[in-house]
Amino acid sequence: MTYTLITANRNYSSWSLRPWLLMTYLGIPFVDTLEPFAAVSNYDAFRAFSPTGQVPVLKHDGRTIHDSLGIALYLADRHEGIWPMEEAARAWAMCATCEMHGGFSALRNDCTMNVGVRVRTKPMSDALRRDVARIAELWTEGLDNFGGPFLAGEKFTAVDAFFAPVAFRVRTYGLDVGKAGQQWVDHMLGLDPMLAWEKDALTESWREEGHEEELRACGEVTADFRKT
Repeated sequence: MTYTLITANRNYSSWSLRPWLLMTYLGIPFVDTLEPFAAVSNYDAFRAFSPTGQVPVLKHDGRTIHDSLGIALYLADRHEGIWPMEEAARAWAMCATCEMHGGFSALRNDCTMNVGVRVRTKPMSDALRRDVARIAELWTEGLDNFGGPFLAGEKFTAVDAFFAPVAFRVRTYGLDVGKAGQQWVDHMLGLDPMLAWEKDALTESWREEGHEEELRACGEVTADFRKT
């Protein structure tokens, strides 16, 4: 049975990007279904297809698999390449993926994802400064230990997909993630699937005021490349 992946707006939905990029880059076929954020709260509408009222959701073989990490784990049982083959790289990638999935709340709150803009940030909070420093440290560790160009070695895996939204955030907000981290960001932003996601984000014509208000709270928008 074919996979159906339900995601939301390309500009805003960092959680959607993770499984979308993972499946697209690894060539796992799926039906791409987009359910846009249409209101400040989309819970009731999204409950029609998602038990949590959130995206992403994977539909497969009569099952509903929710949460980006749940989707990655489900796919790992069925496809090679989700995690690195080498044991040390695999262990590190799993830990880093879980750290990204469950942490970095200051980064999420203070640097909300919006692919199509550039922002001059307000003075960074101590919590955001710690998050950015930890990301730089973590990325450098992976790249140094496993040789790059991806975080856990020469091949793209789930850990790259889970940090992919941060690559967009680094560019949007001009965050300093160190030399090695910036090289990974530049490499990721040049991947064909990331360019395709960005292209779709820039051509989205709708705006959702809740996400736009969050963006304005992050700092001054200095450039907006989105379709008007």
